[in-house]
Amino acid sequence: MVLVFGESLIDVFAAGETAAGLALDGRVGGSPFNVAVGLARLAQPASFVTCISTDPFGERLAQALRTEGVDLSLLQRHLSPTTLSVVSTDAHGAPSYAFHGDHGADRLLDPRPLQALPEAAKVLQLGSYPLVVEPVASTLKLVVEREHARRLVAYDPNVRLNVEPSVLRWRAAVEWMAQRAHLLKLSAEDAALLHPDEPLAALARRWLAQGVSLVVVTCGGDGAAAWTARAQASVPAEAVEVVDTVGAGDSFQAAMLAWLAEKELLDPRALARTEADELRAMLRFAARAAAITCSRRGADLPRRNEL
Repeated sequence: MVLVFGESLIDVFAAGETAAGLALDGRVGGSPFNVAVGLARLAQPASFVTCISTDPFGERLAQALRTEGVDLSLLQRHLSPTTLSVVSTDAHGAPSYAFHGDHGADRLLDPRPLQALPEAAKVLQLGSYPLVVEPVASTLKLVVEREHARRLVAYDPNVRLNVEPSVLRWRAAVEWMAQRAHLLKLSAEDAALLHPDEPLAALARRWLAQGVSLVVVTCGGDGAAAWTARAQASVPAEAVEVVDTVGAGDSFQAAMLAWLAEKELLDPRALARTEADELRAMLRFAARAAAITCSRRGADLPRRNEL
């Protein structure tokens, strides 16, 4: 089982004008939420570890997770409101986000119920802004510090400067995780933002030297690349008619974890021994999943039979 830690929110899209204002299309989302749903759709057991509001948005989020078959045994609830993410896309389908969630429930994860995690949970998946906003960042770091020596830790920073504008704070969080994560995936855009003077290959080698077993970089229309201490591989992007790219990175992450689980490679030592041909197969599978998501509006991740 994969324990997915992080935020859940409502993505709000403008859906045209009305006589009095705007029509809005609200969709369940959040990067870790999407990863948990993506894993469940790919027939992998996933449990979502977060705090969800008791407001109507939160009820809809919880209902969506139950419908998708995501385990909610570690879910926490709180009276604080649900974070809202107002999404706009450019002519190429690339999204930008305006977050409304300074006091959102997803920032209030209580560490006390997390002192003993299920033995069946072999993988911890973390990402996005909960590692840079308090008090949830302290809770997640406490869990990672305690668990990284006995469970695989996967991490995708998914940098959002409109949530936390300090690049230095994001960089510090990523570097802290790089010393504890076994699988580190990020976008080339995030890499350029965090380390503008460090080439991707050099960045990957540095993180591998710090103990990461597998580094993966997604490059949008230029495909994706992966590095271990013994191998490197890259693949082109899948050709697709893009509707928008919302959730593409989350789809890639879920599919990558699912592929590794199916091949029984979700172990730090197994990851480190992965050969180039296996890395290419993994990247192709994950890129195909991301392409399917890009062909649909919003974070509508594929199911296993679509791959």
